[in-house]
Amino acid sequence: MPEISQMARMTAGELYLPGDPELVAARKRAQLLMRDYNQTIYGDDADRARILGALLGSDKGAVIRPPFYVDYGSNIHLGQGVFLNYGCVLLDVCPIMIGPDTQIGPGTQILTADHPRDPKVRAQGLEMGKPIHIGANVWIGGGALLLPGVTVGDDAVIGAGAVVTRDVATGQTVVGNPARPLAGDDRTDVLS
Repeated sequence: MPEISQMARMTAGELYLPGDPELVAARKRAQLLMRDYNQTIYGDDADRARILGALLGSDKGAVIRPPFYVDYGSNIHLGQGVFLNYGCVLLDVCPIMIGPDTQIGPGTQILTADHPRDPKVRAQGLEMGKPIHIGANVWIGGGALLLPGVTVGDDAVIGAGAVVTRDVATGQTVVGNPARPLAGDDRTDVLS
């Protein structure tokens, strides 16, 4: 039976060695594409689309304001009409799926990358991750942090600065650290 590559182990959420040559090369490729994208100027729409097409796993016309940061890019899948404001970080060691018409505020971090809790396993240099799924028409306020393995349902709202450690139900509004459902329908002043 052939050995599973470190790339396949990583994207499957298994323990992997980040120093593997294939992974190092993939990160370098992403860094070069990020550099090119982040140096584009307003109005270079064709250039931006070309770079995003090479960087991302799939992109159906998303608008991403630079700077924009990823680990690999190839594990990021964006639906039609997705908008990411300035300074977003998407660490995509596992898939990040973002549904159509989702809007993401500036400085938001979406992190699939994780580390073993066992110090002996960490000392071996092994890492892991868990995928993140964000539904359609979600609004994520500026500076929010989504941690590995969370799922956010359609039409949900994540308040600015929220730290999302658990799944967010369809239509639910969450705020705070750790993010908790907002009481009632008071959705004012939680976003930016």
